[in-house]
Amino acid sequence: MAGGDFIDECRIHVHAGHGGRGCVSFRREKFVPRGGPDGGNGGRGGSVILRADRGLYTLYDARHRKHYRAPNGGHGKGADKNGRAGEDMELRLPLGTVIRDEETGVTLGELLAEDESWVAAKGGRGGRGNASFSTSTNRTPHHAETGLEGEARWLRLELKVLADVGLIGFPNAGKSTLVARVSGARPRIASYPFTTLEPHLGMVESDDARFVIADIPGLIPGAHSGAGLGHRFLRHVERTRVLVHLLDPGPVLLGEPGRSPVADYEAIRKELEAYAAELAARTEVVCLTKADLVPDVERRSELERDLRALGLEVRWISAVTSEGLEALMRHLAGELAGGPET
Repeated sequence: MAGGDFIDECRIHVHAGHGGRGCVSFRREKFVPRGGPDGGNGGRGGSVILRADRGLYTLYDARHRKHYRAPNGGHGKGADKNGRAGEDMELRLPLGTVIRDEETGVTLGELLAEDESWVAAKGGRGGRGNASFSTSTNRTPHHAETGLEGEARWLRLELKVLADVGLIGFPNAGKSTLVARVSGARPRIASYPFTTLEPHLGMVESDDARFVIADIPGLIPGAHSGAGLGHRFLRHVERTRVLVHLLDPGPVLLGEPGRSPVADYEAIRKELEAYAAELAARTEVVCLTKADLVPDVERRSELERDLRALGLEVRWISAVTSEGLEALMRHLAGELAGGPET
């Protein structure tokens, strides 16, 4: 991941610049004894702007610098000279960033497209100088406006990874290994739970199709209520178009009580539905992983029987031998294009 440690939520304070003061001034030129008002206007304050950057994958920078203040506008001067506008301050954020009001929790905006921008705090308008108040009945106004204050507020930023396909399953189900095998991503991989503490993205090319695949860190029962790393990572599932359930036959092969592919599938489905009901209707693909450990066809049939009883189509894949991976990628490309391919 670019941009340092993976950070997917933080709070920042944005403060736009104040508008500059208008000027009270009169022409004092030789041979012009009754020169009119020539006080210039103050410049507007700079705004704080949030902009999407496809090259970023984390809120690391925003996490470590909490305060963002744009410059004030310059004050107006005599001789009809307007104050200089304050420069806008720009904070670049990853695609998929959700912007919420820290106090109310209301969603204010989202950055979903490259270079999309959102004004987080608008700069104050500059005050008018006395030249702006000259009228036919008041040719010598002696007043000007002060500039308006810039907006200021606390915001909460949340990153929801933008991926076409999300890999979900219990810890150690083989998600990171699969991403590494089918793309150029190099996630940290080891054979113990919660190796993955951050989503990893990989770009997959299948025939003429290209799509982004993400391994969503391991879910466990109770994740929807915050158990384990649940809340931090369940939100990354929301924007994926297709969910791939990776089910590990290993616990059954080792005789681990209470674990089976169908039990794991139903547990993950329960967490998804409890977190966001619409996830239950998301297109899903069910895969039994580590096919290299189950070469016997009859044993495979036994392991997938309960899943098929639920009306599910089951695929066997292996990131070690590449069994089933090419067909799976073609199928996912077809689902994303609107019609499944086998």
